[in-house]
Amino acid sequence: MTSFAIKTIAACALAAGTLGAFSTAHAHITLEYQVAPANSSYKATFKVGHGCAGSPIRQIVVTLPPGVRGAKPMPKPGWQIEIERQPAAPGAAGEARRISWTARTREDMLPDAYYDEFVLQARLPGQSGALYWPVSQVCEQGRADWTEVPGPGQKLSDLQAPAAYLEILPAEGGGGHQH
Repeated sequence: MTSFAIKTIAACALAAGTLGAFSTAHAHITLEYQVAPANSSYKATFKVGHGCAGSPIRQIVVTLPPGVRGAKPMPKPGWQIEIERQPAAPGAAGEARRISWTARTREDMLPDAYYDEFVLQARLPGQSGALYWPVSQVCEQGRADWTEVPGPGQKLSDLQAPAAYLEILPAEGGGGHQH
């Protein structure tokens, strides 16, 4: 294993531990892995811990941050996937800009008392820094929009309904495996 790979793994573990403790206490939809290298393939696993004041979840909608490319959602039994794409040149498919999972029936909805994950894979932007993933949680009765992004001088912990957060680390070396 290269020294860059070891440093990256160590930085990811440290950041994930720090952010993981913070995010579970303050946000209701978070990413399982909250750090990743720039320009890498990333498995975004959105952790959903509860419904809306006792009401089951019938839909999860993820808005992809700018620069995220090639997004592919993971199917879930009982849930229908819809991909909203950006306009593209004639004859070409545009990049995904929003992905939603919708329960097919009431029995497929996620009850408030249960936890689940919604997953997609995508290529991250080449620049390091913070990346926010707005997520809407639509319930049988009500909804929660986890879409707030900190402004200048504001902390993520100051927000009432923060978007899922990912820290992109600088890409070094360039010798990694690419798809």
